[in-house]
Amino acid sequence: MSVLGRNLGRMAWSFGLSDRLQSQETERTLRTASLTLQHMSNGLSPESCRAVCELLLPETKAMAVAMTDRSTILAYVGELEADFPAGSPIQTVATREVLASGEMKTFSSVVAGDPDGPGSVPSPEGLSGEGATRQLSLVPAGIVVPLCVRGKEPVGTIKFYYRNRRDIDRTQAAIASGLGELLSTQLSVYELDRQAELTTRAELKALQAQIDPHFLFNTLNTIASLTRTEPAEARGLLREFASFYRATLENSTSLIPLSRELEQTRRYLRFEHARFGEERIIWSEHIAKGCEDVIVPAFVVQPIVENSVRHAMRDEGNLHIDIHVLEEGDDILISVADDGLGMGEKTVSHLLDAPVPSDKGTGIALYNVTERIKRFYGPGSGVEVVSKPGEGTCVTLHLVDAVNEKK
Repeated sequence: MSVLGRNLGRMAWSFGLSDRLQSQETERTLRTASLTLQHMSNGLSPESCRAVCELLLPETKAMAVAMTDRSTILAYVGELEADFPAGSPIQTVATREVLASGEMKTFSSVVAGDPDGPGSVPSPEGLSGEGATRQLSLVPAGIVVPLCVRGKEPVGTIKFYYRNRRDIDRTQAAIASGLGELLSTQLSVYELDRQAELTTRAELKALQAQIDPHFLFNTLNTIASLTRTEPAEARGLLREFASFYRATLENSTSLIPLSRELEQTRRYLRFEHARFGEERIIWSEHIAKGCEDVIVPAFVVQPIVENSVRHAMRDEGNLHIDIHVLEEGDDILISVADDGLGMGEKTVSHLLDAPVPSDKGTGIALYNVTERIKRFYGPGSGVEVVSKPGEGTCVTLHLVDAVNEKK
């Protein structure tokens, strides 16, 4: 083989090795990112922060990794761990400066003691944009990175401590900055999830408030009227009434099996049967096998049935309400259909976009159901309403990938 051929062969082998190493590093980085995401799903807790520090320490040349919130050391892993116990106040000037400025900083101090003493030295040269700070600490050198949520002021920091300031090179600075951005992004996702959960709870409280005034007194009056003529029926209704409201409160923040949601709906209908008569509201269910185990947010069927009774029932005659639940691939379809008064196209077009006030209620129920289904099941999920005046209404809930969410 010629010299040129041998050189080309070595170059090809070298490039192949480089590609393999790059691929391995990429896989390692992605694996680390995935593991930190699992821990950061609980926010900045001492347990999650310690797990992240233990995970990241081997990924750097640091002698220790620590995390803080705005006032407290949440976790410290590595050398000198006993000097920085979790739960103790932040001790370092650098950390306070990073929390105030929101910018990454490096520090170095060859002698522990007075931060303004002769042992303090500037940060390594060439780390543009990362200011130096003097440090009162046993730690010789380090990098402090802010953890920010959605571009706001830092909620905490992650810190990488080194045995020597010469260990803080461009690579270590880039790793620290990248890991800080990664954790900040994951904390932003956690905060969005938390805010969505709080919003959902508030919406459910509004829905509960809507349920209470619209049939509380009617039901109690019905029970009271039965205490003399049908005392056994009155006692049974009173027990059901207690169960109904207990479930309403207990399910306020829950994902529950569809079977429980249907049970709550049947309780509601029992009260309305007692009030109007069983012949006035005729209810039927058609549930495909296995669908009763699908997990759904509480209050997605009962409010729709309540809407049918309150808005679709004529002054005379029967109201038929039929519920159908079936699988469509990995999705679940739940439809509630009635043969009541129906609605015009203009009313239907506004139902899902915002609460629609009426003289019989707040108009929040269907809008509330729509928003929560979109939030729980993601893109493609939602509610469809088909209605025609004088003929009735069909409300269909489309739950994407809900087949895979069973108890």
